[in-house]
Amino acid sequence: MLPAYIRIHDHIKKEIDKSLWKIGDRLPSERDLADQFKVSRMTLRQAITLLVDEGILERRIGSGTYVASSRVQEKMTGTTSFTQIVSSQGKIPSTKVISYQRVHPNEQETGFLNIKPNSYVIRMKRVRYADDLPVVFEITAIPERIIKNFKKEDITEHFFQTLTDNGFVIDKSQQTISARNADEQTAHFLEISKGQAVLSLTQVSYFEDGIPFEYVRSQYVGERFEFYLENK
Repeated sequence: MLPAYIRIHDHIKKEIDKSLWKIGDRLPSERDLADQFKVSRMTLRQAITLLVDEGILERRIGSGTYVASSRVQEKMTGTTSFTQIVSSQGKIPSTKVISYQRVHPNEQETGFLNIKPNSYVIRMKRVRYADDLPVVFEITAIPERIIKNFKKEDITEHFFQTLTDNGFVIDKSQQTISARNADEQTAHFLEISKGQAVLSLTQVSYFEDGIPFEYVRSQYVGERFEFYLENK
């Protein structure tokens, strides 16, 4: 079962998508929402914070929490790796690994990857380049059981290709995009100024059987990368 804060996150997001909460609407207080969902205020705050991080809600100091006034959300079909995207545009992709650790999953990783807290994930921080220009800083979590027989280089350099070569069938991904300002760490790795606008992407990728295999939080340099959305 998903953690309570993830279920609350999904419920509120679904209500917003159905226009039960409209752009600019003010949400009830955290106390009232906590009572409504029968959870602690701390749990409720985790759900709200995640929605704020995704750009779905916005906090206004001294006023409350509102449905974000400027949010564009489109369903992007298919799942394509960064390497494939860059290569298809005639550029040379490369990766710099900042860290590569075997750790227990945090609460978000447990929820999105549907794994147990006492299991292990490989969590890596990477900077991805196109023609030696840093484009994205990302933090990726992958269940260890999926990749325990793969070499580190196979994971850090061409993960999707490694999965495909070993018989895994990659299916859909769920993505959330929002705008934010680069913090000091992100600015350093992307070689931009602190506070410069970046595109924040949260993505969960799934195999054909519906099992999630990757949870990624990425920060893209807006002037170096754009997302193309196509509705069918």
